[in-house]
Amino acid sequence: MSKGNSIIASESQMTHFLSKSLLWVMAIGCGASVANLYYCQPLLADMAQTFHVSAGQIGNISMLTQLGYALGLFLFVPLGDMRERRRLIVIMLFAVTVSLTGMAIAQNMVLLGLFSFAVGATTVVPQMIISLAVQLSDPKKQGKAVGTVMSGLLFGILMARTFSGLVGDMFGWRIVYLIAAALMLLLAFILRYSLPESYPTSSLTYLQLFRSLWELIRQQLVLREAAFMGAMMFGSFSCFWTTLVFFLRQPPYHYGTQVAGLFGLVGVVGASISPVAGRLADKKNPHLVAGMAAIIIILSFVCFWLFGHWIWGLIIGVILLDLGVASAQIANQTRIYSLVPGAKNRLNTVYMVTAYIGASLGSLLGTYAWSIWRWNGVCLVGGTMALLSVFVWSIKHFSLRAI
Repeated sequence: MSKGNSIIASESQMTHFLSKSLLWVMAIGCGASVANLYYCQPLLADMAQTFHVSAGQIGNISMLTQLGYALGLFLFVPLGDMRERRRLIVIMLFAVTVSLTGMAIAQNMVLLGLFSFAVGATTVVPQMIISLAVQLSDPKKQGKAVGTVMSGLLFGILMARTFSGLVGDMFGWRIVYLIAAALMLLLAFILRYSLPESYPTSSLTYLQLFRSLWELIRQQLVLREAAFMGAMMFGSFSCFWTTLVFFLRQPPYHYGTQVAGLFGLVGVVGASISPVAGRLADKKNPHLVAGMAAIIIILSFVCFWLFGHWIWGLIIGVILLDLGVASAQIANQTRIYSLVPGAKNRLNTVYMVTAYIGASLGSLLGTYAWSIWRWNGVCLVGGTMALLSVFVWSIKHFSLRAI
């Protein structure tokens, strides 16, 4: 096996090593690590009480985590094309362990914000794992591989809120981050002995790697379209989940952190259906699947706006939202991974950096809209972002039909 950059692998050298058991280990690893980005959302109200700040101020913590994640994706994920990935994954898991510990012991808003940004910047393991799963899989089954690993990632996103809501309600929000740090340390050892050693797929230098990102953006129209759609859909997703805890504390609900976290369980219903999108992307047109998913997200915000003051309306909306975002993510990543052989990490970097810039924008606009217009403002922001993704998707869709 390669040590460092001494051997450069072709796509064919790295495929067909993905067993079913390894695929599920990778899915669980994705879910456990991506959860770090979302623990804070049900805990924001409790954090605001600890530091005596407003909802608008504490909403910046969620935004900083997502901005940190975007920066981490930009700086670290492209290294997967030029360095041995298993070692990179283990190093990043140790780094995020330190960042999570810092979150747990932060004594003021400045430190909380800095460590929140650091947690985001070091939680890049999920995207490294997804790219590795695609590289190891049969090219004809890449959509299925992405769907399986993404289902683990999406379960992690949703269950993170349930876990942090329950644990935070019983023991306080700081304990959530101490437990998360211990989990990342354990995961580092599990993946060290479970993942195969991987060959680099590029001989580019670090500087050349970043220059190539711009070339990919400039040359690949599909990548630009998918990235913008991802940004808008993640923005609407983040807008809802960042503000839900504040909505549930108001009339007619008067619920606390625990119930806000339990809504993650509701979202599991939508995420559990999403692997179907991967199979459809393999058999049908992934562009069509992405458009249908965006329309589902719009419907979820219509449901939140019309029926959000009834618990059944929130439940239906959450199922639709998580189904739509999960399906769109799978379809879009299936589309971009087929564009340039040997550049999967860089393609994924462009897509995910853009997506999480959109997510941070959604958090910022969502908390701002909540502070001024309450729930109607949240629904307006989330629905508008989803509508923009459909608009961009429709330009290509109808131009293709006209040919």
